[in-house]
Amino acid sequence: MARIFGKDYGKRDLMKFVGDISQVAGMKKYELSEGKGRGIRAVDVWTGTGLYFTVSLDRAMDISWASYCGKSLCWRSSTGDVHPHFFESEGLGWLRSFFGGLLTTCGLTYAGAPCQDQGEKLGLHGRISHTPAEKVSLDERWEGNDYLLSVKGLMRESVVFGENITLRRSIRTRLGESRFWIHDVVENQGFRKSPLMIIYHINAGFPVVAKGSRLISPTLEIIPRDEEGEKGKEDYHKFTSPISYFEEKVYYHKMKEDSSGLVHCALVNENLEEGGFGFYVKYKKEQLPQFIEWKMMGEGDYVVGMEPANCLVEGRDKQREKGTLKFLEPGEKKEFDLEMGVLAGKEAIEEFKKLISVNKVRIKSFKP
Repeated sequence: MARIFGKDYGKRDLMKFVGDISQVAGMKKYELSEGKGRGIRAVDVWTGTGLYFTVSLDRAMDISWASYCGKSLCWRSSTGDVHPHFFESEGLGWLRSFFGGLLTTCGLTYAGAPCQDQGEKLGLHGRISHTPAEKVSLDERWEGNDYLLSVKGLMRESVVFGENITLRRSIRTRLGESRFWIHDVVENQGFRKSPLMIIYHINAGFPVVAKGSRLISPTLEIIPRDEEGEKGKEDYHKFTSPISYFEEKVYYHKMKEDSSGLVHCALVNENLEEGGFGFYVKYKKEQLPQFIEWKMMGEGDYVVGMEPANCLVEGRDKQREKGTLKFLEPGEKKEFDLEMGVLAGKEAIEEFKKLISVNKVRIKSFKP
């Protein structure tokens, strides 16, 4: 049964009201036709509750746009949608095609700051988000009284004499849901051990982010990434109006998982007239042991990143030096699961808060 418009509907009952199911839920595949985004394949998904999101097939099947009942969930950067042909891999060139969106995937063999690792020059945040999907399939079907929607595809990061890593991604939801699920399988299809770095760069924007918005999370401890993060670190979870020439602040969180190994975190704006609005992220700490907060209160660049990851963001060379760099052996697979959903109204936000049991956060200082 699907609950939409305040009522539960089974398949036969609902279909009496519509000529085609797309009137309430569905998917639409298309191609962008203008500017730097020209040629990008995309899929719009809607679920009948007001949740609407776009899967960018030529950008690692990332979520380039998401909204709920007309209100944006994510931040969109000034670059807009950019075709992967424009990717600049060196230094900070990645930022020239960083559309933001609800999800940008960073990795797979390197992520974080530009660096030089074992003689190899690496740019910001890796190549995977600029990799088009292949083997793409869309599926819509009734299963009993549930109407299921899914998008699946394969991305490959490979080079002759080097890594051969694939990412199989499945994004699924169903009629009546204000949430969706991502299931990723990363596999080393090559014959040599390969680094594995992955960051789920989840970008919340206005009106989720506004003066008085805050991060709700089971944080046990935070550590600023650098000296800039030291400034105002006690307010790591509080957000302001846009500030001119704001310098980004980054915090590393040590999260407490629940009894089933899950971490729940959310960003909410409880000052909206509707009683509050935001969204949550749920993930398995065993799969993604790190959590990075990107606090960027700049004018235009006004965004908060919630970033479950298996690494930090100083660069691959630093991870290797510290002995924390993860690897995939030949033939090895790693799975990653996330759930993302809307928190609309005071009741939903209060219910979410009950999942968070941490009362006091240890706030540490940056140490070079």
